[in-house]
Amino acid sequence: MPSLNDASEAASAPLNDGSLDETAARQTDVVTAVLNPRQLIRELNAFKDSRPSRSGWELAVTLVPFLSLFAAMLFAVQAGYFFATVLTPLAGLLLLRLFIIQHDCGHGSFLPNKSGNDWAGRALGVLTLTPYDCWRRSHALHHAATGNLDARGSGDVDTLTVREFYERTRSQRVLYRFYRHPLVLLGLGPAYLFLLRHRLPIGLMKSGWLYWVSAMTTNVVTVLILAALIGLFGLFVTALVFLPVLLMAASTGVWLFYIQHQFENAHWDQSENWSFHDAALQGSSHLDLPLPLRWFTANIGVHHVHHLASRIPFYRLPEVLRAYPRLRDMNRFTALQTLGTLRLALWDEGQRRLVTFREASRASIYSAAAPQQYPDNSPTIS
Repeated sequence: MPSLNDASEAASAPLNDGSLDETAARQTDVVTAVLNPRQLIRELNAFKDSRPSRSGWELAVTLVPFLSLFAAMLFAVQAGYFFATVLTPLAGLLLLRLFIIQHDCGHGSFLPNKSGNDWAGRALGVLTLTPYDCWRRSHALHHAATGNLDARGSGDVDTLTVREFYERTRSQRVLYRFYRHPLVLLGLGPAYLFLLRHRLPIGLMKSGWLYWVSAMTTNVVTVLILAALIGLFGLFVTALVFLPVLLMAASTGVWLFYIQHQFENAHWDQSENWSFHDAALQGSSHLDLPLPLRWFTANIGVHHVHHLASRIPFYRLPEVLRAYPRLRDMNRFTALQTLGTLRLALWDEGQRRLVTFREASRASIYSAAAPQQYPDNSPTIS
């Protein structure tokens, strides 16, 4: 077997920024065949040590600009300079980066000790409206079961197989189509998630007092901060600045999360055939963004590496790509290419790929759940 550090022809070949074609898919298969996930995860231990000074710097250059920009927007809007709201995307991206730092705290990778990670994560959770302990638990379940068809439902995008979809009632199919619509996934969904769902420990209500304390404490501190801002700037100004910034961060974050596991050649298996290592490496993408966006998204696009070795700090993920060039092209997408993945909605177990609703309706794509058996009379939402 070639050394994992050797540069392959696939890694050095020019990349196509259009939709992934059959050649690109075959290229990914070759890269996957060469890399041994179990061997790779052992070698990636060398990148797991966090650097306190670097972590502190990354937090400072994100938190200070965010707070300064947010305050400047409040003062400007209060003074009647409503054009200051054009800074919403920048503030939203900084808030997103704080969420990803919180994410690293949840994995224990941002700071050297657990206590430091947990308290930093809890503090950031107030800004991101995300109860840290609740999110950490659900996200750990997501990592432990990614790609396992028998363990769906914890911190992931709901995904049905073709057979499951056609076995649903008409109303259930309509609801699933609605849920998978891009405007819901990237618009209504993020708003519901961060404004409503995170207010309670959904899915963990019977799992112990810690998750209730996490959710309620986050709620109380957030309300106190918002009350202070409303007292200083008024409800209208506070809402005009706060809500768009939060929703910008939330929608962008959900887009990132979507492409991480929702692409045509993703990896799903029943429990008896499922492997953590294979699902982590083959079922997660590499979103190759322009350098500025890589900074704002804290390298979370290098998601195949992150899922295989989640204790690697985000600022060391580029080191992994430099050390293992083959990983650069594995499940690689550009921002433009992610638009095509938003049409995918169902996992076809026979073809072992995600398909669109239209593709699923064609009997040639699947044999286990033909439309003749499960007629889809639900209206199309596209």
